[in-house]
Amino acid sequence: MLSEDDFIGVWQLTRQITDRMHGLGGQFVGQTRFEKEGDRLRCLESGDLTLASGATLSADRQMFWQIMPDRIYVYYADGGLFHTFTPHGISEGTPHLCGEDHYISRYDFTAFPRWSVTWQVSGPRKDYTSVSDYHRMTA
Repeated sequence: MLSEDDFIGVWQLTRQITDRMHGLGGQFVGQTRFEKEGDRLRCLESGDLTLASGATLSADRQMFWQIMPDRIYVYYADGGLFHTFTPHGISEGTPHLCGEDHYISRYDFTAFPRWSVTWQVSGPRKDYTSVSDYHRMTA
């Protein structure tokens, strides 16, 4: 199983978004920084999102990871639980419901310290796939 120390540091992040409903997919390129804060890790993501139309937007977000012996709990910046997953091999995350939109994740740690997460999102307002690839930049 992976621990906090395995994640702390800066990761190069590339995310491909395929939007089947609105055609607003694109690619996000940036960094994710995991840093210790109390009993959890602060996850800071920042970079540029280039949409299929060619428009580029700056984007950032913050989440928190609480790493337990057999699960990672991912929280929104406001403290609400987003989902959980097992930090080993290939792991299905717990489903997340946002209104009527359904989020399903699949983590792949088989080539760690390279890893990825794929989100399948469906519902009346959303229908997209997001694949995020991470590789360590610094410890």
